[in-house]
Amino acid sequence: MLIKNKRITLILSIIILAVIAFGIYYSLSIYKGLEGLRKASENSPFAEVMASEEQVVEPPKWTGTEPVNILLMGVDARGNKKNEIPRSDSMMVVSLNPVKQKIHVFSILRDTYTDIPEHGKNRVNTAVTHGPKTAMRAVSDLLGIPIQFYVYTDFQGFIKLVDAVGGVDFHVEKDMTYESKADNHEYDIHLKEGEQHLDGETALQYVRFRHDALSDYSRTKRQRDFANAIVEKMKTTTSIMKLPSILEEVSPYIDTNLSVSDMWQLASVGYKSKMEASEQIPPMKLLKETYVGRAAVLGVTSSNDLKEYVRTIIESDDTDPSEEMETIQQ
Repeated sequence: MLIKNKRITLILSIIILAVIAFGIYYSLSIYKGLEGLRKASENSPFAEVMASEEQVVEPPKWTGTEPVNILLMGVDARGNKKNEIPRSDSMMVVSLNPVKQKIHVFSILRDTYTDIPEHGKNRVNTAVTHGPKTAMRAVSDLLGIPIQFYVYTDFQGFIKLVDAVGGVDFHVEKDMTYESKADNHEYDIHLKEGEQHLDGETALQYVRFRHDALSDYSRTKRQRDFANAIVEKMKTTTSIMKLPSILEEVSPYIDTNLSVSDMWQLASVGYKSKMEASEQIPPMKLLKETYVGRAAVLGVTSSNDLKEYVRTIIESDDTDPSEEMETIQQ
């Protein structure tokens, strides 16, 4: 009986040691993957503009207890020269409140005409061509909230992320078709209405489509909806277990100023938090279509009202954007 108990103890000890070893390997793999997202200066896509950003105010520090805002920038790098920074194809701000455990997402219309620090006024999607600090400062000034962090990726990074999590089951609200000879049909769009499984390529088609009556307005809504679906997929046990391999796949295509400790904190906050609101910036009631020279741009009717709109959404416990807008305009 004593020998049998010793054998059981030995087996349990081996199992426990194996679990500990796996846990250490898993943790180290995640740490290495997260560390690789923040590129050294010489490997950063912004290496060429870093010197010119020395005069731009550093983003505020995050202590981990107050709300934090992260600027997500997706770019289309096709046709760009080496070290040339393309304009943002999409810009979103994710706002997390660690105390209220709530998340708000704001997608910024890329043709919004605003101040670009040290570079005059231009479309907001040009800000990133001057560097990430310039982009964060421009968006911060536009929305009236501090932007502490940025995450930058291109089309390939998006495709790799969706494929790495195993794709996403998603409802495509209508048929979507677009063909471009200029791109040698590489990024043609052919989607059918209905519930379906989107891989990286088809997901990119969905979030890029803007060839309908509302153009970029409807596209930003689709981007927010799909971002929410990705977040939910990342919370699943399967995705969490695959996190080291997911990070390995996307790392070459991402740059950020987040440290590993920041990422750990944000991951903990994000996992516990609930998506509260997803809004377009500027909202329709504060938006005006205008021209600068012969170029069509989107203006803001009142920068103060826009800042108040964003602040009210973030601070409200039960947000109804239409009601908040009516209150602001009264």
